Amino acid sequence: MEELDGAERSPLILVLTGPTGVGKSDWAIRAAGMHPLEIVSVDSAMVYRGLDTGTAKPSQEVRARVPHHLIDICDPTEPYSAGRFVADASARIAEIHGRGRTPLLVGGTFLYLRALVSGMAQLPHASPELRRELTERASRVGWAELHAELKGLDPQAAARIHPNDAQRIQRALEVCYFTGRRLSELQRASPSAVAAYRIRRWALVPEDRKALQGHLAERFNTMMAHGFLSEVESLYARSELSAECPAMRAVGYRELWAHLAGACTLAEAVARAIAATRQLAKRQLTWIRADSTLERIDPHAPGAFAQWSGGLL
Repeated sequence: MEELDGAERSPLILVLTGPTGVGKSDWAIRAAGMHPLEIVSVDSAMVYRGLDTGTAKPSQEVRARVPHHLIDICDPTEPYSAGRFVADASARIAEIHGRGRTPLLVGGTFLYLRALVSGMAQLPHASPELRRELTERASRVGWAELHAELKGLDPQAAARIHPNDAQRIQRALEVCYFTGRRLSELQRASPSAVAAYRIRRWALVPEDRKALQGHLAERFNTMMAHGFLSEVESLYARSELSAECPAMRAVGYRELWAHLAGACTLAEAVARAIAATRQLAKRQLTWIRADSTLERIDPHAPGAFAQWSGGLL
């Protein structure tokens, strides 16, 4: 028998990503019924307990049938970072291989995926004083102004961060000011946590983008019909939660929270949430176009799932 080279003997990680609402979870669950797979979520909102309907979280019945990891692992009051994801995901991947199974990473939080695969910089701890200063400045001039400042200091980081993403703008500026170096530079210099593994990567990318936009609106309205507002009302009733908590800045949650706070009508909140969901999908597609390692699949093409799932292992 021909001897396998080192790369072929390395343990395998599978990755399935794509824009929100494209059907990643459905494909993963179906594939796990055919192969010895365990699913590792790559979703910055599914980590939070109580964020269920608005994240399209797999049901308890599904999770009892197909092992899922990194879902419901922290309270909405807690911050969750790319660094914590890398540590958590690396541990789960090793455990899954230890059981003789293969991890399938599924989700659309590309910051987390890139940190795991390409490396996570050893960044300085946050400075409370600097963070307060940036927050105070943002309250006066707005986060878009600080994003413009970041663009001058670290254009590559700014290009990956939305002008309204306060948490990531703040962190990137902290790194620039605290270290005198660019966040993008530090990230490029860091080693991958999964360098010892073979990685196969796919992205579900529908050819018909207008159909995806229509589907996202229908999907959000279905979430509303299934109690999404009631879910946010339960979170809003918790005195320790606020609009500033990272969990409550998730798409859909922040818009319904604003409605409950009296900032807009329910109809306005729904319209804004649908628009934000479409913008999220657009940003995710931009990430995918920039990543040459991803094999793109149109999920609506005839036989697409059968061809993909048949050649996984």
